[in-house]
Amino acid sequence: MFRRFGFPLAVALLAAVPAAAQDEKPVQLNIGGGYTGIYGAASDHIGNGGNFTLGVIFNVKSTIGIQGEYGFNGMKKKEIRLPVFPFFDGGRPVDADFFADGSMHYGDVNVLFHPNVASKAKPYVLAGLGVYYRPVNVTSPGVGYTTICDPYWYVCYPTLVPVDQVVGSRSSTDFGMNFGGGVNYKLTDSSSIYFEVRYHYVWGPSIEPTVNPLTGQQTGKLSANGQFLPVTVGFRF
Repeated sequence: MFRRFGFPLAVALLAAVPAAAQDEKPVQLNIGGGYTGIYGAASDHIGNGGNFTLGVIFNVKSTIGIQGEYGFNGMKKKEIRLPVFPFFDGGRPVDADFFADGSMHYGDVNVLFHPNVASKAKPYVLAGLGVYYRPVNVTSPGVGYTTICDPYWYVCYPTLVPVDQVVGSRSSTDFGMNFGGGVNYKLTDSSSIYFEVRYHYVWGPSIEPTVNPLTGQQTGKLSANGQFLPVTVGFRF
């Protein structure tokens, strides 16, 4: 039985694996979008949002590709209440609403590993390094004086300042890394659809301990390191 069916089957499988590898184009473009979750301490300061990616993949070997990529992540508005002077209630500052919304632009270089499998659905993993630009806009309908020390808003005033000097636009450019994986499903000889989950970690600026003049509380050393988890669906062609 094996001589009759096993040997021809083994030959067919061995022939299919190189054939699958040859189906990979030497250069591929990818475009996609999806949902971006914010994790760690940053989730208390910036809201979740969406993402858009655009990149090019050079398949240098049958199982290895090098990807250059641009990504944009838009973050939803996040509300934080802070004490504002001179509006006091029974000798205590009255809290006012502050809002922050931001985005993240990055350019990275990744290494992709996709094993040779004789299937339209091919799993892959990737990892790489990049440069991340993160602007944030801080707004408030309140008036008066306050102090803000928030590393994720890239601002720290240890003294009372007018509210209209606290609100504004700020940004930070930092290095980061990412890793993750997904599944690439072949649609035609020249196109495919992919589903991908990736983890990004960005090393942000640090803020030294300060004392809040409104409350007298001292903050510890703060950091704007960021953790992001984009879930992306897109096309390669």
